[in-house]
Order: sequence, then C-alpha cells, then structure tokens
Amino acid sequence: MKIDLLCSSRHHPVIPWLETWRDQQTPGDETTLLHEVEKLGGGDVLFLISCSEIIPAERRALYGHVIVLHASDLPRGRGWSPHVWAIIEGAHTLTVSAIDAAEKVDSGDVWSKRTFEVAPHALHEEINAALFANELKLMDEVIGMIRQGRIPVPQPEVTASYYRRRIPADSEIDPGKSIAEQFDILRVCDPERYPAFFHLHGHVYEIRLKKLK
Repeated sequence: MKIDLLCSSRHHPVIPWLETWRDQQTPGDETTLLHEVEKLGGGDVLFLISCSEIIPAERRALYGHVIVLHASDLPRGRGWSPHVWAIIEGAHTLTVSAIDAAEKVDSGDVWSKRTFEVAPHALHEEINAALFANELKLMDEVIGMIRQGRIPVPQPEVTASYYRRRIPADSEIDPGKSIAEQFDILRVCDPERYPAFFHLHGHVYEIRLKKLK
C-alpha cells in the first residue's frame, strides 16, 4: 500500500509524531511525509493532517482514498482549530474524526471517530500529545478498514457548526482579568507559534506557561 501524509507546515508539532508513525508502518508499504500539494504524486491513501490548503480535485483523484483528520465531532465544529476553540469554550472531552475529503470543507463521509478526555489542568503540549496519539490510532484504524474493504458513512443530518481561523490576536490576555478567568486561553496558546501576550504600560509582554512539579 502506498500512503502519503500531507501536513502543510514543516514546523507543526505533529511532525515528530507523523515521522514515528511513518517509520512503524507494515514492511512493504511505502509511506511518505510531504508538505507541498505540488508533490502529491498519487497512491492508495492520502492523509491530510493539520493541512491548511484545499486539495484540488485533480490531485485528490490520484489517490484511492483522501482522508482528513479533523479534531471535532463532525458535523459540529467544522472549520479551523476546533479542539482549541472547544477547550476555550470549556470542553473537557474532545473528539477527532477521520472523514473523506470533499468539495465542501469538512463535509465528507465519516470513517471513524475517537473521543478522549482532556484534564482541566492540561497545558498545550499535554493537549497536543493526547490529540496526536488519538490521531495516529485513528489512522491505524482507517488503514485497517480500507484493507477490509469497509466504507465510510455520511455525516449525521444535524445542523453543522463552524469555527473561524484563529489569528495571533486570539492569544491576547486581558491584564485586568484574573488568571483563572483566562486559564483556558492561556493553556491552548502555542508557546512557539502563537504565544499568549498582553499590553500594559505601553509595552507588550509575552506569557509562557509551565507546569511545575
């Protein structure tokens, strides 16, 4: 089986996890990690993980299956960074879905879902670890389903919800509010790419959160 993995950013924190998954695949399978749509050459399965690009239909047609990993219980939570928005909204249980890529974003048929708990004290790296571990398990499950000749099912006929793309300004903290009030925003901020920050006394200050033992 020829399997391609596409993640838009070479610096995304999921990359080491994908490299490990790639290296653990069944001998005889060809698994490649890519970062540019232009390098998609076709194969049996294409997984889109943290992919910020729309894959043209002609590229998708080069693969037997094109599968998106999306961190929400679809059709609820379509759009951008759904697990981050969900935690900010107070969620302690997250779901990641494996779906077929479709013309309408995040609307494809569902292969499988995994649900997991996120502790209220978990910080960015811990949240990522739980998410990425479940994404890899979901990829294993989908590969097994494809080998068995199983097929995905349409998303439930319920009203979909959508999240907008997060921007650096969404990591801003209000110095006039308590830490407790803003803890969920603090703990989902990527300390390297989108660190939490605040304005005070004419200056901008960056916040880095670390859990001490």
